[in-house]
Amino acid sequence: MTKFFALLFCVTGCLLAQPKTLDLGERGRVTLYLVEGWSVDHSTLNGSSTYTISPNNDANASCTIAVTFPETDRFDTKARLKLRVEADGHGLAERSVEGKAIAKELTLTSGYGFICNFTDPEMRGRPSQKGNYKVLSVGRIRLNAEVLLEIAIMADDFKGEHYQQLLGAIEGMEFRPGAGR
Repeated sequence: MTKFFALLFCVTGCLLAQPKTLDLGERGRVTLYLVEGWSVDHSTLNGSSTYTISPNNDANASCTIAVTFPETDRFDTKARLKLRVEADGHGLAERSVEGKAIAKELTLTSGYGFICNFTDPEMRGRPSQKGNYKVLSVGRIRLNAEVLLEIAIMADDFKGEHYQQLLGAIEGMEFRPGAGR
């Protein structure tokens, strides 16, 4: 019976999700599925694209996705990508409750990726403040040899509804490769 409810929840979530397509030009497209209440803004600087997912309501959460197109595929194995994510998180780890960057593998439909979770010791136990986040997840996703995503999810609680919605959008995204360079 619990499998039935889990399936019903997944189907209902998919029906309520709003697809948002990120056009990567000749390298392909990424489709994110966001529940109602989120919007995506796009900016470009020096050929690099950044997408910001933000709430349309008073939710205290946000997600950024920076898209890069590396000339050299330095993360052709999961082990290399995991090491890079942990190295990138070292500075944040020193100032966090966790004290160490431990990369966790994301469950993705395309490619592979890892995130490290951090809790701000100064915000812990305090009431929510719009724009000040208690938790942060940073990581990278290698969609293929030509497309790398750097992600950051910020919210008040790793198990909170808004964080889970953003994580679900990241893990449930679909990548359709293009013709390439």
